[in-house]
Amino acid sequence: MNDTPGWTSPGSAPSDGQDGSGVPAPSAAADANGSSAQWSKDQPPAGQWSPPTDRTPPPGPGPTWGTPPPNAHWGRPPAAQPGVIPLRPLGMGEILDGAAKTLRTYWRTVLAISVTVAVISQVCNILAQRYLVPAAPAANPDATPAEQLEQSLDSMQSSLVGMGPSLLVMVMASLVSAALLTVVISRAVLGRPVSLGSAWQEARPRLLRLLGLTLLISAAIVVVVAVGLLPGLLIGGGAGMALTLIGGLGAIVAVVWLLIRFSLSSPALMLERQGVIQSLKRSAKLVRGSWWRIFGITVLTQLLLGLFAMIIEIPFMVIGFLVDSDGFSGLLSGTSTTFGWPFLIVTGIGGVITNAIIYPISAGVTVLLYVDQRIRREALDLELARAAGLPGYGPTPGTDTVGG
Repeated sequence: MNDTPGWTSPGSAPSDGQDGSGVPAPSAAADANGSSAQWSKDQPPAGQWSPPTDRTPPPGPGPTWGTPPPNAHWGRPPAAQPGVIPLRPLGMGEILDGAAKTLRTYWRTVLAISVTVAVISQVCNILAQRYLVPAAPAANPDATPAEQLEQSLDSMQSSLVGMGPSLLVMVMASLVSAALLTVVISRAVLGRPVSLGSAWQEARPRLLRLLGLTLLISAAIVVVVAVGLLPGLLIGGGAGMALTLIGGLGAIVAVVWLLIRFSLSSPALMLERQGVIQSLKRSAKLVRGSWWRIFGITVLTQLLLGLFAMIIEIPFMVIGFLVDSDGFSGLLSGTSTTFGWPFLIVTGIGGVITNAIIYPISAGVTVLLYVDQRIRREALDLELARAAGLPGYGPTPGTDTVGG
């Protein structure tokens, strides 16, 4: 029997005086002259057991060739799991499950953060739609295609300007949510609960740098999009439109590449306490060689969250149309340019419910991707086991977060 933890051999050598089947074997066979004959694989003595010519298992119960004995564990021993994930390289399902398990296990702290952020965001969005977004200019049926395009651009510009304050509040609320949830999830990996107050105390010193990181990535995206679209817009005409289309597609590809490359910069900044540029470099290093894997997990997560949002929000939109039929009729007839309060309030409630779930799941997947990459590249699982105080991993360091 092998004493290696988590692994036992499929069989053991026959005990002395047995043939391997549990039946005692004679110590020797006497030949015709009465002398003891030695057992030979090529020519066993008459009446002695001979090795089988095949590995066909005998009928009946009991251990057989190729069948592990009861309670045998093949492969490496199971990984330690002090918190929401096992401390080993993670699969996509384990990352999603870890994010959902964090929400279920620490729902008081998580929902306190996400619901607060969702309510603030939805209130700002409703107020912006009601008071800040200017009325759309009346369409001129006799306008030329160029004039119609100009009117559409002016309407879009007015809407963006009106939504600016709301977007600013939403960005700030999302930053605070991401910072606090990162702290909560990092503790959940170790199986340690965290209160809202302690999460705020730990995240607050990093908020300005997190804001700088967000603004820098946003500025890079704006520059990439401008480089892709401006040449075609400046040329104009048919050639300009074709160049704009090509440049736009190239800009989309570049933006997606940048977003995935720097997708782990936020948890690196929060948990490793690094600066903005160092966090971007850290993310690029962790993503290198795993871009497609992280891209696939991120896209699948966003698709699932989008499907969830549709399932929740569509019924609220239908209810909003029913309770605000006058406002909807006004929009269809052109006598009104905005939805009424009933519609905005009902859909706002649906948005709060949706975002309260989406925020922690999205943040959880990002943080757990960061943890997974560090486990794969830097054996972070050993440090996490020590930080969790698991026996056999050395003394517990004076930290309770993933960043060390």
